[in-house]
Amino acid sequence: MDAKTAWLPGHKEQTAHSEEAWLLGQPPLQRYLDYMQDTAIGGTAMSRSALVDEWRTANDYWYELEQSEAGIADRVEIRDIDPSLQPCIDEVMASDRYRRGFNELPTKFAMVELEKLIVSQRHVDIQHTERLKTRLAGDTSLEQLFWFCMPVRSVEAPVDMRRLGSRRFLFWSKSSDFRFHEATLLNSSQIPGYEPFGPVGAAVGVMLGYGSNLLNVVQSDNRLLLHNGHHRAYTLLEMGFTHAPCIIRSVTRRDELNLLISADAASDPAFYFRAARPPMLKDFFDPRIRKTVKVPRLMRLLEISIDVKEHETTDFGAPDRSWPSQP
Repeated sequence: MDAKTAWLPGHKEQTAHSEEAWLLGQPPLQRYLDYMQDTAIGGTAMSRSALVDEWRTANDYWYELEQSEAGIADRVEIRDIDPSLQPCIDEVMASDRYRRGFNELPTKFAMVELEKLIVSQRHVDIQHTERLKTRLAGDTSLEQLFWFCMPVRSVEAPVDMRRLGSRRFLFWSKSSDFRFHEATLLNSSQIPGYEPFGPVGAAVGVMLGYGSNLLNVVQSDNRLLLHNGHHRAYTLLEMGFTHAPCIIRSVTRRDELNLLISADAASDPAFYFRAARPPMLKDFFDPRIRKTVKVPRLMRLLEISIDVKEHETTDFGAPDRSWPSQP
């Protein structure tokens, strides 16, 4: 963490450790080495050659899987979702999260087989998955499972904020999903409670928050690439669930794929959708390619600075006759 975080409320809690489950042996090797030595606790003392050796051993095992499980990702099972969940589906589709985030390509709700979902994310936060388990404790009904996967009713992690200056603001959250959404124009009726110096002519809102967190996959031919909800899918598979409610978005060409998938997946889509044996969710539980790594528990900080520039220009347009004439 940089020096700015030292005064943050709850900073002492930041010194606590977290654990991540990593998939070893997946390229790029350099990224893995950098993460282990720059981020992992005790990483500076790790032998670089030993890290390369364990990565190489795991990479050899991936080759074995390519031979023994070739084509397994093409056999993922997709089941029709139970009709009793239709009112729940309607509620999700009416939510802003769905309407803003799933408005580009055809979608459908279905029950997908978890272990054969292709993954582009190489690690998961184990502590977060343990917290997620408590949401299903004592109630594993189909409806509860649906809301676990489609958490439009859930309250997200709180956001703290502080003013750093007249035009600088700092926001922080314990969630690594905390992000900048967009800047948007507002009118005075949309900012209740604000006491202006004079009549408000316009306002700009900077929207910060979280992703939709709806469990969803991208389908190309017979394969499903997990796009959002890695921790939820991991948690369910660890708890013994074989299938889960999911939103499926279908693509038919590369340009459509680029609208949806992460930068990592977009850089090499053939690896995920054409390789004989891409990485899948079940691989996180294979001891030959799983590694548990201790890392510092970090906070996500966003700093917003406002830059205002004033200009004057000649109005070459026709005069607005609705304005009062100047004396």
